[in-house]
Amino acid sequence: MSAELAALGRILLRRRALDCSVEETRFARCLSTLDLVALGVGSTLGAGVYVLAGEVAREKAGPAIVLCFLIAALSSMLAGLCYAEFGARVPKTGSAYLYSYVTVGEIWAFITGWNLILSYVIGTASVARAWSSTFDNLVEQKISGFFKAAMAMEVPGNVLAEYPDLFALVLVLLLTGLLAFGVSESALVNKIFTGVNLVVLGFVIISGFVKGDPANWNLTIDNYRTFRPDNNTGNSTELSPLEKEKFGDGGFAPFGLPGILSGAATCFYAFVGFDCIATTSEEAKNPMRSIPIGIVASLLICFFAYFGVSAALTLMMPYYQLNNQSPLPEAFSYVGWAPARYIVAVGSLCALSTSLLGSMFPMPRVIYAMAEDGLLFRTLSQMNQRTRTPLVATIASGIVAALMAFLFDLAALVDLMSIGTLLAYSLVAICVLILRYQPGSLTSSSQSEKLVELVGGEKVAVGGAESGDEDNPEGRPIRERFNLKLLLLPSGDTPTCTSGNIVYATTAIISGLITVLCVVLASRLPELLAGQPGWVVLVAGLALLCGLCVIIIWRQPQSKEALTFKVPLLPWLPLFSVFVNIYLMMQLDIATWCRFAVWMVIGFSIYFFYGIKNSSEAARRDYEAPLRSKSPIYLGAEDSDVEGGSP
Repeated sequence: MSAELAALGRILLRRRALDCSVEETRFARCLSTLDLVALGVGSTLGAGVYVLAGEVAREKAGPAIVLCFLIAALSSMLAGLCYAEFGARVPKTGSAYLYSYVTVGEIWAFITGWNLILSYVIGTASVARAWSSTFDNLVEQKISGFFKAAMAMEVPGNVLAEYPDLFALVLVLLLTGLLAFGVSESALVNKIFTGVNLVVLGFVIISGFVKGDPANWNLTIDNYRTFRPDNNTGNSTELSPLEKEKFGDGGFAPFGLPGILSGAATCFYAFVGFDCIATTSEEAKNPMRSIPIGIVASLLICFFAYFGVSAALTLMMPYYQLNNQSPLPEAFSYVGWAPARYIVAVGSLCALSTSLLGSMFPMPRVIYAMAEDGLLFRTLSQMNQRTRTPLVATIASGIVAALMAFLFDLAALVDLMSIGTLLAYSLVAICVLILRYQPGSLTSSSQSEKLVELVGGEKVAVGGAESGDEDNPEGRPIRERFNLKLLLLPSGDTPTCTSGNIVYATTAIISGLITVLCVVLASRLPELLAGQPGWVVLVAGLALLCGLCVIIIWRQPQSKEALTFKVPLLPWLPLFSVFVNIYLMMQLDIATWCRFAVWMVIGFSIYFFYGIKNSSEAARRDYEAPLRSKSPIYLGAEDSDVEGGSP
């Protein structure tokens, strides 16, 4: 029984051998760095910039919303830096799915890819319905009025929408056709819409600073009483509970630090979308350079746009008067520029268009990567030889998203997007952390660094000689016997198999500790703030154990592999990114986790009845069994040159 479980564990955790010596790709390499920046900006800078700033400023942060976006941008940049390093390491399509596959194993890769598909499908459908609703508002609800009268769907349970959204259906199918037609054409359309969106946002920012009043960042109770002359508190300096809820304490941060942190958690999701750049590795002209630049540049542009719009909005109008649904048109009316609402409407539609394209673009590429590896049905990996796009995956995913936009009420499903995205962010950060402390290289062709295998539960470097006798450049064996001293005092400044194992194990432990810590923080925050000893001691203990794990990882030698981009401040930045992502996941309600469980049951059914048997890694290992039956991490030369070593 134990042998069978061990065999199953090896199957679930088998890693894909990544051969980066092969330059061929079935995709068309036609995307420049500018195309990737435009794709990232368009996907990230959606319609939220026109709505989110007003909602957070009014309900949570006031003028301090600019700090919310700063904190959210810094948190998102942590994930962005991790994606950027992997883009420099792995010039293959698949994004977080592939990154997980080559580092932590097949089952984690499948979970990541399966949830990314869900995120992209729901994101596409919800943005399409938002586009339809925005256009409907411009024509005074004539479209929705017609469909509600002619095709109303009154089904209990709030599963189906009030009416079938034919407009959203057609929109998704049109963009599916555009994506199937070719990548360069899609990139051109995206650049045009993104450019228009940025011009409109520039107009909003400049207008806000021209027409704004700095006094709106330092409002007092008297200002609020002038706005609400019907209050019943007379000349009292105290506010009623209802007034306190709407006004706070006035000044720049009326709702204090809790409001800023709560607003930052909401604003974090405004920066989701840059990861679509990571799926273009086989379509970028120079992926190892363009992807890191594209990710970092798009996040910076989005931050300045969000920061500028939120500052302009709170300067133009007191935060407690902002409209949650359409803050910018109301703000322009407040300063006497009512016709500017039409410019804002154009920008909003362009933003929704690029956001829709950004959701649809990576979806078929993740499906293609999973199907090519055999984890999903291989029919989905078929390519169009003329356009060099994953045609079947594009059409299939487009039809599913179009039907969801056509029929379903997506409000209850939107939070599912967060689980897939945050899980992907966490795994990418963990993968970056692990790989930076491993011997060898994902792209090296050197005989001494081309493979690390798992032999009898221990990772062993294999080269042209017997692995047990192989020396590193410092002259000491790359394999060494483990002892407790190595946790804090490694034997040198070059990674060995033992130091790599230490980082693997410690990363797994600290990931579990961070998860428990986030569960406690999310569920018992009132008790912690009240100073209940039991919970405070538990959190302090978990924090100390996490700190010890960080120190152990920090003491291990890092790889000196030359990359076009590296995450700075290891291991602190990736681990802090993991903490932020898991904490945000713990904020989701139980209903969302139940829906997530249903989706995972469907996914595991596909994997265990189809993917586990049809995996390309399984076929490759069966073929190579006489020569090597272990699990490679690094592969930089041809497999025929590699022979397995035994301890």
